[in-house]
Amino acid sequence: MTLESVTPSAGWGVLHLYYCVDRSRGDEPGVAKRVLDAIAALEADDHQVLTFAVLGHKADVGFMAVGPDLARLARFQQELLDGPLLPEYSYFSLTEQSEYAQTEDDERTRLGRDEDVTDPAAVEERLAVWRDRIEHYREQRIHPRLPAKATMCFYPMSKRRDGDDNWFMLDFDARKRLMAGHARVGRTYAGRVVQLITGSTGLDDWEWGVTLFADDVLALKEIVYEMRFDEVSARYAEFGPFITGLIGEARAVLESVGLR
Repeated sequence: MTLESVTPSAGWGVLHLYYCVDRSRGDEPGVAKRVLDAIAALEADDHQVLTFAVLGHKADVGFMAVGPDLARLARFQQELLDGPLLPEYSYFSLTEQSEYAQTEDDERTRLGRDEDVTDPAAVEERLAVWRDRIEHYREQRIHPRLPAKATMCFYPMSKRRDGDDNWFMLDFDARKRLMAGHARVGRTYAGRVVQLITGSTGLDDWEWGVTLFADDVLALKEIVYEMRFDEVSARYAEFGPFITGLIGEARAVLESVGLR
């Protein structure tokens, strides 16, 4: 008997799972097949899975599972335990829209202020392009397609609540202004880094999960380093552990960590 489907009213579940290989069981026949079957079954149920070999000794292998049914994600994490995998770390979050996302009025103001576009017809033409772009962006935030990149980095984070450096005591306009500057830094990495920011306030130990994807691992290092100088990070951010992995076809990743 399985749990009935549990689907959030908005967003998808995002489950990061990290395991070490039980070397005493690694030679059991068919151990990799059990994991591969679990992945195939989840994907057949309209969920996504990325498999990656973890760099460093925090874990051997990781899985990032994304989809609408939390009960199905929970079953997947249990199915992985049928193989010789010992759980080391996990993180749960939901895809979400940013409350600081740019609005149409923001874009209209920017066009007049930064580009001197004020003619109503010209403004409407530019806004039509903006609407198409922002719709795609919002859809990708809520219903992401996990990218085919070579490397990934995951870390949880929260906003600081310490004396004068209390993010949640700032008014909305101040927070939105700061986040706009933070986002401008991120946009300079378009084409090099794909970012997925998910919400976990009240769901896990931190407030957000950040997953970065890139073909060049140096880009992961550079974007995090550059963002550290932005006030949002320098003054208001607290970070959890960073876990970096090499993404690959599931069978190849499992073989690389000793499962065949």
